[in-house]
Amino acid sequence: MKEGWEAVIGMEIHAQLKTETKIFCGCAANFGDEPNANTCPVCLGLPGALPVLNEKVVELGAKAALSLGLNINETSIFSRKNYFYPDLPKGYQISQFDKPFSSNGTLEVLTAERDESGHAKDWKPIKIHIERMHLEEDAGKNVHEGLPDVDKYSYIDLNRAGTPLGEIVTGPDFRTSWQAYDYVNHVRRVLQWVGASDADMEKGNLRCEANVSVRKVGEEKFRNKVELKNLNSVRFMQKAIEYEIERQIEAHESGEGVNQETRLWDEKNNKTKVMRSKEDAHDYRYFPEPDLQPLKVSTEFIEKIKSEIPELPDAMLARFQRDYDLTFADASQLVGDISLAAFYEATAAASKNARASANWILSELQREWNAAGNSAADSPVSAENLAELIRFLDEEKINGKQAKEVLIEMFASGKSAADVVKEQGLEQISDSGAIEKIVEDVMAANEGQVAAYRGGNEKLLGFFVGQVMKASKGQANPKMVNEVLLEKLK
Repeated sequence: MKEGWEAVIGMEIHAQLKTETKIFCGCAANFGDEPNANTCPVCLGLPGALPVLNEKVVELGAKAALSLGLNINETSIFSRKNYFYPDLPKGYQISQFDKPFSSNGTLEVLTAERDESGHAKDWKPIKIHIERMHLEEDAGKNVHEGLPDVDKYSYIDLNRAGTPLGEIVTGPDFRTSWQAYDYVNHVRRVLQWVGASDADMEKGNLRCEANVSVRKVGEEKFRNKVELKNLNSVRFMQKAIEYEIERQIEAHESGEGVNQETRLWDEKNNKTKVMRSKEDAHDYRYFPEPDLQPLKVSTEFIEKIKSEIPELPDAMLARFQRDYDLTFADASQLVGDISLAAFYEATAAASKNARASANWILSELQREWNAAGNSAADSPVSAENLAELIRFLDEEKINGKQAKEVLIEMFASGKSAADVVKEQGLEQISDSGAIEKIVEDVMAANEGQVAAYRGGNEKLLGFFVGQVMKASKGQANPKMVNEVLLEKLK
């Protein structure tokens, strides 16, 4: 960013809540079904059809709000937000305005500086004020095909119309695009963690928008902001914000100024482009939804939801570092997904070796998962079986090279470590007498090398180790082999 300027960024996240049915009707909230298959008079906005609030939306909305540090309001009101687009069949959206479901939260987010390639360094916490998370229905989806001015067709799929959303709105608290990037990733993970949303941007069940403006350092007044919409990945969002910051600084310095407008990210040309002028709240002519009563929640309901929320990722990150003596980098990877974190804890408990459990999961097992398209949630190797393999290593029943081979076979066959070791005859030889016999045989077969070693060529130790391992078919305990060889070769 150019010296003397600072960015002012606020974020809006629209997260589809993970319900089986829509917010105000019984239609399925499935992704990928045939267009317009999941519709009814309510979500089509037909005359006389009345909305009925889905109780599950309230439960998941409460989980999301509490996990993000928000306060749930005892009473909230649904409102009609009036605007006209083809994908909004009623001509208005049922949302919330002046009395939202939850408000006034503080969230601590870990964020980092990045180099030009995006590698993170110097992680530190920042506090973000979340102004509100309100409940609303989603609009449908416009689908366009064909070439402009030739054979261009537009279709409307209303399967998404009426799916439940939690809209999470922050204050203008971010100063860099990477802070916004880390915040969105944090929110995605929390929503997935507590089961409130799948938060999958590829499926459109999490969408984010950024409100970006710039001002001189030390200036308190806000300048005109631009809303960036249709950001379908967190990385594209970061790039769009970065581009917009530089564009606005250049516009102000040239005297052009910045219009309050909505812009889209053109990923092909790596630039933003105008979509439309930006509306203000009064343009939507909000008024209370006459067909829905105020939503009231009790203290007992809030306490019940709190009791169902698991340990959150940041708390688990700190605990993993403290209790398991893991590095920040390793602990961060392990709490990247709730299934992975649970897999690690089960492995560490069963193996009694927390450090080795982290190493094996993040290296050898992660490599197998990546190659097969698996994850901890559907791993062919269970946490208990991985722990058994780690115990075999610690007990010196097998060596490191053998353990890697055993893991590959476990992954392919689903067998336990004990079964694979037994079937392949891989149990490590740790009997000192047996190893001494193999060493003596190798020395007898290589008298010239023995003489050379005793004459000062100590580099030949590696040769003898290799010969012993070959003679034992890789099963001799490497540590004991070294000890016996050094003793015999003196």
